Amino acid sequence: MESISNRPADASARPKIHPALKITLELGPLLLFFLANARSGIFVATATFMVAAVVSFSVSYTLTRRIPLMALISTVVVIVFGSLTLVLHDALFIKLKPTIIYTLFAAILLGGLAAGKPLLAVVFDQMFHLTAEGWRKLTLRWALFFVALAVANEVVWRTQSTDVWVTFKVFGVMPLTLIFAALQYPLLTRYEARAETSAPASDG
Repeated sequence: MESISNRPADASARPKIHPALKITLELGPLLLFFLANARSGIFVATATFMVAAVVSFSVSYTLTRRIPLMALISTVVVIVFGSLTLVLHDALFIKLKPTIIYTLFAAILLGGLAAGKPLLAVVFDQMFHLTAEGWRKLTLRWALFFVALAVANEVVWRTQSTDVWVTFKVFGVMPLTLIFAALQYPLLTRYEARAETSAPASDG
């Protein structure tokens, strides 16, 4: 079957982060954001989130010497919208940040599909080996999921208090993402790219 090459030799040579540290780097900034908001309010939480996001990204890059596209986008948007929140003293901007990120992710994935390049294959380069059809289907699902998250973020921040929105951002989005990722397991197994064994060449 047709498959997208993941360059196993190159991938295996790249430094990898221990799973526990990877989870800490991903969840740490969100948890600090939640705790800072509960203790000191949204503006202190925003500043804390910005610093934690930059530290997390820097540690990840130092350990792997790689710049993941989505992590880079997330960090840049956090800095830009966090700065607007603090300078203008308006929580609107930090609340818009997830909507912007999810929309950008969806647009990037859908744009890649339209161009015949399922970019999710690049994002998950070290984790999965799927056929081309598998990458297309998985990419479309994640793009639609990001659209759903963008809509959900808009609904929550526009209809609920800041504290409820922060709680949803920290303790709602992550579980939803983990559940969605787990539900993709049947697709991953169905479209797994298996190494093809070549038949011995005949002498004629």
